[in-house]
Amino acid sequence: MSQDPQPRTLYVVATPIGNLEDLTFRAVRILKGVNEIAAEDTRHTGKLLQAFEIKTPQISYHEHNRSQRIPELLERLVGGSAIALVSDAGIPLISDPGADLVCACIAAGIAVVPIPGVSAVTTALCAAGLATDRFTFEGFLPAKPKARRDALAAIKDETRTLVFYESPHRLRATLADMQVVLGGDRPLVLARELTKLHEEFWRGTVAKAIALHETRQPQGEYTLVVAGAVREPQTLSETEIRVELAALLAQGMSRSAASRQLAEARSLPRRQIYQLALSMPD
Repeated sequence: MSQDPQPRTLYVVATPIGNLEDLTFRAVRILKGVNEIAAEDTRHTGKLLQAFEIKTPQISYHEHNRSQRIPELLERLVGGSAIALVSDAGIPLISDPGADLVCACIAAGIAVVPIPGVSAVTTALCAAGLATDRFTFEGFLPAKPKARRDALAAIKDETRTLVFYESPHRLRATLADMQVVLGGDRPLVLARELTKLHEEFWRGTVAKAIALHETRQPQGEYTLVVAGAVREPQTLSETEIRVELAALLAQGMSRSAASRQLAEARSLPRRQIYQLALSMPD
C-alpha cells in the first residue's frame, strides 16, 4: 500500500548500483516526496535525480562531514521534516556512511524506514553458484598488506561463504594474500560491474584468478564471493576415545552425558561412543 513520506522520519533509500532501471517505484515516490535528500555525493546523486525528474533539494552527508551534519539533520527531523538518506550506489550503511545518523535518529525517537533495493552483496551471491544458505559479508579488506593478511587469517576457518568488495587497483594484492592465507585451491567467483553493460561473473579458484590477472588488467568494481572452509571429519582411535571418555567420567558425568558431549565435540556417532562407555569399568 502506497504512503506519502511521513514527518519526523528518516528514509534509508537504496539506489541502483549500475542499471538505473533498478530504482524501485517506491524509492522514486519517496525521493520525490521528502523535504530533503542527504546524499553521499550530491553531484553523483544529482544525475540519478535528473534521470527520474526528481527536484527534491539535496544536502551532502558523508564520512568527513557527519559530525557536523548529524545535529543539523536531527534538528530538521525533530522539527517535522521527512529526509531520505542515499549513498552513491546500493543500500546505505552497507560499506557506506549512515550508521551514525541512523543510531542518532533512533536515540532521538525519530522513525527510521528502510526502502529496500539492489545490493552488490546479494546480487553477486544469487548468481555466483556457491553456497547461499549461510554467508558472511566482510566488506573491504584493509589496504595495508599485514592488516589485510591478519583479517584473512581471522576468517580462514570460517565455513560460511565469504563476500568481499574490492577495488581494481588492489585486486591483485588481495588475491595474492588470499592464496597465502586461504589457499590457492579455494573456490572463488569474481563478480565485476554488476548490473552494468559489461557485467561479468568469473568462476574458478584463487590460484586461477591470480594467473588470469597476470595478463589481464583489473577493471571496474569487484565483488568477491569465496567458498567457506571445508572441515575435514575428525578421526579418533578407540584408545583416544576411551581416554577422553575416562576424563569426562572422572568429572562425575554419567556415561550418557559424557557420550553425548564427546559426540557433539568431535562430530562422532553418539551410539558408537556410548557403547564404548558401557564397556568401561566403573
